[in-house]
Amino acid sequence: MAELTDAQRAALAKGERKDINGWHYITVQGEPYEIGFEHGYLLVDEFKDAIRVYTHMTLETLGMDYSFFVEQAVKLHKDKIPQEYLDEMQGMADGFTAGGFPTTLDDVIGWNAWMELTGYWWPQVAAQYSNNPPMGPKGSHCTGFVATGSATVDGRPVIAHESFDDFWSGQYFNVCEMIKPAHGYAMKMQTIPGYTSSMTDFYVTSAGLGITETTLAGFVGYDVDGVPEYVRSRKASQYAKTIDEWVAIENDGNNGGYANIWMLVDANTNEIARYEQGLKHQELLRTKDGWFYGCNAAHNPRIRNLECVDNGYNDPRQQTGGRRTRLERLMPEVAGRIDDDMAKRILADKFDPYLGYECASSRDICAHYDVDPQYYADDPHGVWNVPFFPGGSCDGKCADAEDIRNMRMWGIFGRADGEPFDADAFMDQHPQWNWQRGYLKSRPSQPWTLFE
Repeated sequence: MAELTDAQRAALAKGERKDINGWHYITVQGEPYEIGFEHGYLLVDEFKDAIRVYTHMTLETLGMDYSFFVEQAVKLHKDKIPQEYLDEMQGMADGFTAGGFPTTLDDVIGWNAWMELTGYWWPQVAAQYSNNPPMGPKGSHCTGFVATGSATVDGRPVIAHESFDDFWSGQYFNVCEMIKPAHGYAMKMQTIPGYTSSMTDFYVTSAGLGITETTLAGFVGYDVDGVPEYVRSRKASQYAKTIDEWVAIENDGNNGGYANIWMLVDANTNEIARYEQGLKHQELLRTKDGWFYGCNAAHNPRIRNLECVDNGYNDPRQQTGGRRTRLERLMPEVAGRIDDDMAKRILADKFDPYLGYECASSRDICAHYDVDPQYYADDPHGVWNVPFFPGGSCDGKCADAEDIRNMRMWGIFGRADGEPFDADAFMDQHPQWNWQRGYLKSRPSQPWTLFE
C-alpha cells in the first residue's frame, strides 16, 4: 500500500465500513474527491476481484476484451461527466491505488460505463465487429414496485426491489453506501464497488425520496451524444427535492442508456410515480392511492412496440410475461396489507403463473433460473432462455415512509427468498458452466438486515 497524504488520512477519518450479513456497509462524506477516496480505499479488495471477474467474463460472453469497452467509454463519456463526478471518480482511483490496486480515472469511467456500453451501445455497433450481432439487451434485470394510500397498511408509501443478473455479476451487488455529500442531499443506496451511482438503482434520500427501477428488456436505441445514465440517475438522486425535479434531471441529456421503468415515492406528500423512459418516448404516471410495478416489460405501448423487441409481454411461458402475469394477480390480493414485511414476502414469491403452483423457476417474482429446465421457453428474443442458467434473484431491498424519512433501508443479499446458491455443486450438476469456475461464487443464505 502507498503512503497516505495528510489530506487522504483526513478523508478516511470520515469514512467507515462494517461487514454484516454478506453486505459491505460503508459511510462516506465530504467533498467529491473525499467521498471517492473513502469509497475506493474501503472497497479496494472487492473492486480488484470484480475487475478480475469482469475482465474474464466480458471476453467469454461478448468476445471482446474488457479494455475495449473501457477505451470506448472514455471516448464517449468523459467529456459528458460533470466535474463533481470526475473528482469523485479520481478520488476512487486514488483510493484503489493507495489500497494496493493501481487504478486510473479512465479505469473508473470504463467500469461505471460497463453496463451501459455492453448492453446498449454495443448492440448498435456490433455489426462492425461480428457476423452475428446482438439485437438488444437480453438481460431481465429486476422486479420492483411502489405502493401508497389504500394499498398500504398506514396509507403511506412503500418501495421494494430485487436485482436479477448473471450470478457472476450479481455477486458484487452487496454494497450499501451512505453518502453525505458537501453538496446536495444525503443518499443511502445499494451499489457496487467502484460505482458512483447505485446502478442496481435503489436509493433513499434525505429529501424524502425513494427511487428504484426495472430495466426495459429488449430496448433498442442509444444516443452517443447524450449524457450517460449513471451520471443522470446519481445527479437526480443527489439534487432533486421532488418527483418532478428528479424526472427533469434524469431526462436532461437522455441517451437511452440503461433505459428503465423508474418508480419513485415522495414520503413528504405520500405520492408515488412511474416514469417509463425510452429514448424517443416517455410516460409519467402518478397517484396518492394505488401501486405501480415493474417487471422489465414496457407498460407504455409506444415504448413497448416502437423501442423494444417483444420478449413475452403476454406470454406467461417467458420470464417477463410470467412475472407480469403474477404481479397483475398478486398486487390486488395484497392491497391494503403492504408494509415492509409484505414487501419482503412479495419479493420472495415463488408462484409460477404458467405452471399454476409454487416452485422455483425462472418465471417467479423471485427468479430461480439456475434450477429451471425451461421446457416451455423457446423464444429467441426471450430473456436468458437457457436451461439451468446461473442467474436470477441476487438480493432484495425495501423501505417504508418512516424508513425513508429516517434514512433507513432493508436489504437481503443473495436471493430475495434467502435460499443459498452453492456454485461448486451447481457446476458439478451442470458441467456446461464449468468455464465459470474460479469466477462464480457461492452465496449462503442470509437474513434481512436493517441499515440504519
